[in-house]
Amino acid sequence: MTSDVLEFTVSRTANPASDDARQAILADPGFGKYHTDHMVSIDYTDGQGWHNAQVCAYGPIELDPSAIVLHYAQEIFEGLKAYRWADGSIVSFRAEANAAPDRDSRTARSAVHRIAAPADRR
Repeated sequence: MTSDVLEFTVSRTANPASDDARQAILADPGFGKYHTDHMVSIDYTDGQGWHNAQVCAYGPIELDPSAIVLHYAQEIFEGLKAYRWADGSIVSFRAEANAAPDRDSRTARSAVHRIAAPADRR
């Protein structure tokens, strides 16, 4: 753990909540209904550790689609699977089962059961 002090830059929002709006929110905050005017953003790299600390206006964050955090949800992929063999040819694996246009295919039902996901009964 580093003992260095992390310096923050502060960029205030151009549209802060009014005092009246803030008082109404504080009177009945509710979970996930309201957000602050600002958020903290800090970068981390192996070479620098924590750096570029800032308080900035609340807003969207950039997230890479392959971020591991997105892959901790339940997922089922049932589609046509194809593989290239050593001789260069391409073969499909159980095409009749995996590419079934029917959401209620045997393979989809099996996958839903394996991960204990609720079944879509439409």
